Amino acid sequence: MKIAVFSTKPYDEQYLLKHNQERGHDIMFFETALNHKTTDLTKGFDVVCVFVNDKLDARTLNKLKSNGVRLIALRCAGFNNVDMPVARELGLTVVRVPAYSPEAVAEHAVALIMTLNRKTHKAYNRIREGNFSLYRLIGFNLNKKTVGVIGTGKIGSAFCKIMNGFGCKIVAFDTYESASLKAMGVEYVPLEQLLQGSDIISLHCPLTTDTFHMINQKALLNMKDGVMLINTSRGALINTPDIIEALKSRKVGYLGIDVYEQEEKLFFNDLSENIIDDELVLRLISFPNVLITSHQAFLTNEALNQIALITLDNMEDFANGKPLVNLVE
Repeated sequence: MKIAVFSTKPYDEQYLLKHNQERGHDIMFFETALNHKTTDLTKGFDVVCVFVNDKLDARTLNKLKSNGVRLIALRCAGFNNVDMPVARELGLTVVRVPAYSPEAVAEHAVALIMTLNRKTHKAYNRIREGNFSLYRLIGFNLNKKTVGVIGTGKIGSAFCKIMNGFGCKIVAFDTYESASLKAMGVEYVPLEQLLQGSDIISLHCPLTTDTFHMINQKALLNMKDGVMLINTSRGALINTPDIIEALKSRKVGYLGIDVYEQEEKLFFNDLSENIIDDELVLRLISFPNVLITSHQAFLTNEALNQIALITLDNMEDFANGKPLVNLVE
């Protein structure tokens, strides 16, 4: 099959080519994102392979259909950037990578917690400047703290297991309760109770109409003063102006995010010589108790191998008329 890969980074090309050696697909890589302005690049291709910041709205999907594209292969778990009702109406098949390495994302969430808490990033910079002072580097023990986990799918479950190892009390909220997590001691509680009782809250749920801006002014007011909030899921789970106000009032004591609701204008790009035209992210960066990473939670060798393998398997199953185990319905 002829495959057009969009939003390509060097690691995408490296891992997809590595696992395509024995498959022989005709793959072309494009650094540009896929949207209604770049659809002319898809002419002559059977498949488009896209990532989180490609925009597959109605205009884009209609052009893909008219260009002869039959399959949209997401190399990520989320699919909120695809207008699924339109895709179904056009007969475009959409597949995804639902689980590549839950541990990679869960471990990154823990890295954000540990860095914010023990201020290792600040200590590193101080030492490089010859400053060996411990002033204002005081953290807190994770042991016996209450950690609230919103969403206990594969990533949330992996996160719960890690935090259990720290000796934390874990409370969770999810539509579906995990028997194995409950057996481990995780307590499922209503969302309001989780917000009120947690020292640390970590988001591991998908972005839907129900979860859009679920962390808003009302939710923030229900949280403990000085709460730590972590988001490695989707940026739009958090209302950015509301979280800024909560940081200014000291309601939120720590914020660690690997995602941002306007990230498509920023993330995955080197903007070090540019003027960043985003007042909200600049305000977030200005807080000393905010840590932002650029959607890198998935970025491990194990995860990149799995993403490439599953993405190519999805394409082969489609080409061979096999059942699509990762079909987005």
